[in-house]
Amino acid sequence: MTGHEVDVLIPTRDRPTELATALAGLAAQDGPSFRVLVSDQSDGAPSYATQPARSMARVLRMRGRPVTFDRHLPRRGLAEHRAHLLSLARSPYVLFLDDDVWLEPGTLARLHRAIRVLGCGFVGAAVQGLSYVDDVRPGELEPYEEWSGPPEPERVRPGSPEWRRWTLHNAANPTHLAQRLALRPGEWRAYKVAWVGGCVLYDREALESVGGFDFWRDLPPDHAGEDVLAQWRVMAERGGAGILPSGAVHLESPTTVPDRRVQAYDVVAGRT
Repeated sequence: MTGHEVDVLIPTRDRPTELATALAGLAAQDGPSFRVLVSDQSDGAPSYATQPARSMARVLRMRGRPVTFDRHLPRRGLAEHRAHLLSLARSPYVLFLDDDVWLEPGTLARLHRAIRVLGCGFVGAAVQGLSYVDDVRPGELEPYEEWSGPPEPERVRPGSPEWRRWTLHNAANPTHLAQRLALRPGEWRAYKVAWVGGCVLYDREALESVGGFDFWRDLPPDHAGEDVLAQWRVMAERGGAGILPSGAVHLESPTTVPDRRVQAYDVVAGRT
C-alpha cells in the first residue's frame, strides 16, 4: 500500500501543453490523499519534459502529492499502456485521467466520496467540451436516468437499450444535465451510463478482479475502446455510474488516436 487513497494514472503521448494543464488541475485538488503516476510514450521528448509540467509537479509534491514520471516504450497500444500503469498502482482506488482533461477544484473529492457511498466498481466524470456550451441537444439528454440506490451490475452491448446512453456525454451535454438539475453546492447525483471517457475512478480490486487491461495481448497495437471494454467488465460484476456535476473539462485538442477502426470490445466481445 502507498498510504494514499488514490493513485492518479495518466498515460500521455506528444501532449506537453495538455499534460501541464492536467497536472495544474490536480494541483488544485484538496483531497483525498493521492499520488500521480505519469507514463509517457511520446515520439520525441516526453510530454513531461517541460518547465510548466515540472513546475506543476513541484507544486503537487510540496502539497504532499508524490509525482512519478515514467517512460514506457515501445508502444504496444492503448490497452497495454493502461495495463502498465495499473501494474504500478498500489492504492485502494485508481483514477485513470486522460492527459487532455482539466479537473475543477473538488472533482476528485466528489468522485472519491461517491464511490465510497455507492460501493460500486467505478464512478466517472464525463468530460465536457465547453466550446459546445451553447449547443443544447435535448434529444441526446433523453436517456438520462439516475440510480435510486447503489448501482447494480449491468451488461452493456452495442444496440442494447443501455447503449443509447452514450449520447449523454457528447459535446457539452454533461454541463447541460448539471444545469438542469440545479444542484446545491456539495450535492451530486449518480446516473446510469454506457461508459465514461477521460476521467474514471475505479475500485482497484474490482478492476483487477476482471483482468484490468490484460486483454491487450488479444489486440493489434492500433486500437481504441479499451476503456469501454474494461468498464463493461467491471459493470457486469460490480456496477458503475456517472457523477454530476462532472468537473472534468476536455481540452479539445486533436486526438492522438486517429485510427479507431479496431474497437477492443469488437475483438474481445466473445470473452467478455
